[in-house]
Amino acid sequence: MSEDEFRAAMSRLAAGVVLVTAHDPEDGPRGEDVGMTATAFLSVSLDPPLVMVSVRNESRMDELLERQPLWAVSVLSESQRHVAGRFAMKGRVSDRLLFEDLAYVRGEAAGAPLIGGALAVLECRTEQRVTAGDHTLVVGRVLTAHSPSTEGGPLMYFRGRYRRLA
Repeated sequence: MSEDEFRAAMSRLAAGVVLVTAHDPEDGPRGEDVGMTATAFLSVSLDPPLVMVSVRNESRMDELLERQPLWAVSVLSESQRHVAGRFAMKGRVSDRLLFEDLAYVRGEAAGAPLIGGALAVLECRTEQRVTAGDHTLVVGRVLTAHSPSTEGGPLMYFRGRYRRLA
């Protein structure tokens, strides 16, 4: 099986889109916020409340979450395609510029940005990291969970494109 065959098969699996964020206190005098679009995100357990996200090995987010156990997730709405695209760009500009004109609040538990207009926001603390091929599975205990927005549907990813539910 080729990488292209595997990618084509997996592109048929629809997934919700989230923005994973963390604050890097070691980057500069005030630190820096880091963000990553993810479609490999899921609920793992209700008791205790656990979630999991898959991050590419040696990515900025992987390196940060290895030393910073606190992070957040914003479940993006169908109107936030631009947010998903902005944080999914390869070879992008500084993370500082990516957050510049976005509406967000800083989470009280994790200190990471929670994106305004998201369908739900969670703050997490890493419980476990598991290397899985070219990615790391980061399991986090949910410290806080809120559903601030009831408007609109979720942003989905299917066949290599962002989509809305019909």
